[in-house]
Parts: sequence; C-alpha cells; structure tokens
Amino acid sequence: MSIVFRRPALVAVCAAVFAATLGACTPLQVVTHTVTATEARVPAGQYNLDPHHTSITFDVDHLKYTRFTMRFDRVEGQLDWKEGGLDKSQVTVTIDAASIDTHVALLDKMVKGPDMLDVERNPQIRFVSTRFERTGDARGKLTGDLTIRGVTQPVTLDVTFNGYGRDPLTKADTLGFSADGRFSRSKFGLTTWYPAVGDDIHVVIQTEAARPPAS
Repeated sequence: MSIVFRRPALVAVCAAVFAATLGACTPLQVVTHTVTATEARVPAGQYNLDPHHTSITFDVDHLKYTRFTMRFDRVEGQLDWKEGGLDKSQVTVTIDAASIDTHVALLDKMVKGPDMLDVERNPQIRFVSTRFERTGDARGKLTGDLTIRGVTQPVTLDVTFNGYGRDPLTKADTLGFSADGRFSRSKFGLTTWYPAVGDDIHVVIQTEAARPPAS
C-alpha cells in the first residue's frame, strides 16, 4: 500500500511537525535592549567572564600553507571595573590548558603532552593585566603578564570595548569585549615542531563579563 500526499496535505503535515517540535522546546521570546559604548555609564564592580559567551583561539602557521586554529573550551576570569573605565580597570583570566581543542584527537594529546603544554604539571594558562594605553574611544592596548608552562612574559592585546547593557535574559549588568594580539611561543619554551609549526601565535578573544543582579 502506498500513501500519496497532495501539496495542501503535505504542507499541513509539515506545519504540524514544526509546531510539535517547537512545543518540545522552551520558546525564546523576542527581546530588545540598549547597549552603550560609553564607559562612564558602566557601574563599577566585579564582573565575571561568562564561560558560555567567551571564545579564546590561538592560530599558528602550519607548513606555510595556512594558519592552523585551536581553541580553549574552559576559561574563567574576573574584571575589576573601576571609575575611569578601561584606563583604571584590571582583568585576570585563567584558562584550563587541558581544554585545548584542535579538532584532531591525536594532536590534542600531543599538544597536552610533555613536549608542549605539559598540562599535568602546568594545568593553567594565566593572564594578569598590568597597564592599559588608550588608542581611541573605547579601545586601546592592554598589556599583561601571560604565564604558559611556568614561564611568564609580557603580552599586549588590542582591546575594543563593545558595550555595556542590562542583559535582557539574565538581568545582569553585562560588558562585551573583543581583543587580539600576538606572542612568540619560543619565549615560553615551546619550540617543538619548529619550523614546520611557526613561532608566532595569534590570539583572538571574544568575551562577555557579567555582574549578577542585586538580590
């Protein structure tokens, strides 16, 4: 026996399936809110990096063919936002070194191993800001101490303050930032696979930081 749907019937069936699928999920309401890039509007206080809306990637030259990209899946940090904005504020970021993801299981194991990050003895990568040099409205160069595999070196990031607003879903005061910079991996003792794998590491960061609403 065969069943043939004519076009109106097929549309009705598809609509029913779609509605049933939506019914199984929590509906996301349309939300609107205001975001300002005026730093003076941001309330002073301690903000925590949102691990679900933070992305940290490293990319490095691979055999002169391309820039191979890897990311870290677990990160936490604190932003101490003070009156005066970026110039006065400080940030500390801790990355779980074992959370590196190259999308290649064997390579993940090699990068985590003793020839590279040696995550068993050095489980964390840390960045602690030390100074900020303003280069324009809501942007500047953030310098800090980066520690990888027990070695600490200064690294400078180009930072843009994307804006502040009250998150319409969580009701928390929320800040957004973009940043990128470069560093030499050999300065941290990471020389394995050179020159097949380049020395210059490019860092790209997208992050949100939130202050929980007052109870």
